[in-house]
This record gives sequence, structure tokens and C-alpha cells, in this order.
Amino acid sequence: MVQGVRKLARRKRPIDILLDPFLRFTSLQASGGILLLAAAVVALLWANFARESYHGFLEIPIAVSFAGFELSKTLSHWINDALMVVFFFVVGLEIKRELIIGELSSVKKATLPAAAALGGMLAPAAIYLLFNAGGPGQSGWGIPMATDIAFTIGVLTILGRAVPFSLKVFLTALAIVDDLGAVLVIALFYSEKIGWGSLGIAGLIFLFLLACNFLGVRHPLVYALLGIALWLAFLKSGIHSTIAGVLLALAIPARTRLATRDVVERGRFLLKELEGKQSSIDLRPNTSEEQAILESLEEISESAQTPMQRLEHTLSPWSTFVVMPLFALANAGLDLSEGLVILHPASLGIMGGLSIGKPIGITLFSWLAVRSGLATLGEGVSWKQIFAGGCLAGIGFTMSLFIANLAFPGSDLIEVSKAGILIASCLSACIGAVLLRQFRAPAREND
Repeated sequence: MVQGVRKLARRKRPIDILLDPFLRFTSLQASGGILLLAAAVVALLWANFARESYHGFLEIPIAVSFAGFELSKTLSHWINDALMVVFFFVVGLEIKRELIIGELSSVKKATLPAAAALGGMLAPAAIYLLFNAGGPGQSGWGIPMATDIAFTIGVLTILGRAVPFSLKVFLTALAIVDDLGAVLVIALFYSEKIGWGSLGIAGLIFLFLLACNFLGVRHPLVYALLGIALWLAFLKSGIHSTIAGVLLALAIPARTRLATRDVVERGRFLLKELEGKQSSIDLRPNTSEEQAILESLEEISESAQTPMQRLEHTLSPWSTFVVMPLFALANAGLDLSEGLVILHPASLGIMGGLSIGKPIGITLFSWLAVRSGLATLGEGVSWKQIFAGGCLAGIGFTMSLFIANLAFPGSDLIEVSKAGILIASCLSACIGAVLLRQFRAPAREND
């Protein structure tokens, strides 16, 4: 058994081991993108062929009570205000990971995706305001700023080798910076009247979370209980409760208990011990000594991982395969009975922002960063491919729908926004995919 593990380990090249986390992440997001699309299609069909059933399902009241405290919300509110906290928590963990060890861990690595993401947020917002400044839809300027990482990576995966690996890394890092920008926009511009008392309590809880991190507390239950308290405080503060998920992620410990050298030494010793006790009967139950060795190996393995990485690994599938599809089911149900209101300024602004503003902003700001000497293009990536990738980044969907609900609560403009988001996302996916196939030649243009 041990020798078999060693043989498997020897088959992997060092470069494969380094790329494994990124490949697992993109594979997960690609599969999630397919499920997300299926959920959106179901929502559209359900909302138009059984409208009363669809809306009745979303308005089911659900109450949670504990020790005299009761919280009652409809199913749609539980999805948008509670389950989406898990999504934002995972987003926060992804951002933290990238800042510490990923594509945003140094100024040199982060400059190009950060500049591209900034352009990809400012240009769409500007185009939206060209259509809506001073009108009833003005507050929706944040809707076309977002990129849906699951759909974007899903399209990249379908395209396969037509997309250079360095371009996939660039677009993934861009989408993560874009998520960070969306979180800041939600916190700063899409909050209700601030309840300073509740916000102060949230601040104290966050400081306590940071103290737990500093003191070496690593048990997930501690952070889960404090995270729930943080969410409740934000729920009453006027700042959207999903921000609690991001702040909780920032407080999760990101250091290992054991250095790699210690892990290797202890692991080698325990594996030798296990190998010495190996029997010819491979599938028999472990002896007490073997079980003790395996438990020690498990303990060492856990000590070699950070709580941040363990939680991301555990919760990412739940966020991707449960939370996001449920969100799509609850929010993508566009009523087509009265036709698509695509000529409304809000819809035109969203379509123009996502389909035109994204590629222009991403390409322009990337070019400025490279031209100024602050960044360099990835190996084998051309400016045509950057533009095509910018088109693909116009797939807004999840975060755009989320911001639309915050920008137009209880307004008919939500339906108008959904139409613009769905049309623009489909256009961006198709145009981006066609252009990436067209520009698949690895020729590199520096100017």
C-alpha cells in the first residue's frame, strides 16, 4: 500500500503538483457553471409556465427561533440574505488565498489582473450612467461591474486548448479582484440606513475573531458561532449581511502549525513504522498500533494545512453546487409574458456595460499597465486574446443579479435588470467564445 502511494507520487511532476490547486479550483467552477445554467433555465421555465407556483414557492415563510429570539423570513430572503453569506465567505477565502500565495501575492503578479479588473468595473459603470444618469435607474450603476467566475471558467473549460493557460490564470485572478470590487461596492453604496449600535456590535465581534486568530484558536466551531453572531449583527445594522461572510473569511487563520520540513520528517518516520507492520493481508482491519500510526498521520496532515484552506476545500462544493444554483433558481425567474423590456435605459445600460464596457475597460487598462512598465503579458497571450477574454468577462449573472436586488428593492426595474443581465451574459459568452477560438494562435503582440 505504502509503495503504491510512493509510485503514484513519483508519477507527478513538480509543475503538476504546483498547478493542482488551480486546476481543482477551475474544474469545480466549470462544473458549477453548468449547474448554474441549468438552474437559470429551470427558473425561466417555472416562472413563465407556472408563475403562481414559482412565486408562491419563493414566498414560503420560514421562521427560526431560539431562547425567545425569532427570525422569520421568506424562502427567497433566506437564500439571498443567509445562504449567500456562505457564497461570500468562500469568495473571501478565495481572495485571501490569492493575496497570500496566489496570483495576487505580489505587486508584480497582481498589477495586470488588478488593473484589468479596475477597467472592467469603471467602464461598464460609466456606460450604464450614460443611459441612466438622473433617471429612475441611476442607482443600478453597480450591476454591470461584476463578472461571474463560474460561468466564465465554464466557457474557458469548454474551449480547452484554444485558450492559453496563462490567459486562464489571468481571467481567474481578474474575476477574483472583480469579486473584491463588488464586495466593496455593496458595502459602501448598497446599504440601507446605518444602525450604528448594531454596527458597533459587529465591529466588536470582528475584533474578537481577529483576537482568536492571533491567539492561535483554530477550531472551526468557534469561528462558526462567532460568524453567526456577526451575521445577525450585520442583519440589523443596515449594511448588507453578506459582508459578514467576507469579514469572517479575513479572520480565519492562514498559518500552518507545522513547517513542511517537520511534516516530511514526522511523516517519513510514521510511514516507515507503518510499512514495518504491513501484513500480507491487504484488506483486513487495522491493528491498534496501525490505527494509532494512521491517526498520527492524519493529525500531522491537519497540522500541515491552514484552517483557511481546509474550510475553502470543504465549503467550495457547497457554495458551487448548492448555494449558487439555489440563488439562480430564486432570482433568474424572468417573466416573459409582457415581452423583454430591452429598450428601457436600465436594460440598455446593463447590456452596454457588460457587452461593450467590460472588454473595452479590461483591454484599455491592461494595455496602460503593460505600456507603463508596471506589468507584463502572460506567456503566449496576445492583445486580441485579452480583448476576447474581456468579452467573456461580460458574463455577469450571479453577482449582477445580486446587486440588482439591492439597487432596486421591490421595484419593477428588477425585471428590467434581469432581462439586461441575461441577454448581455449570453451575448458575452457567445462573442467571447467565438473570438477566443478565432484568436487561438499563440502569436504575441507587445504593442
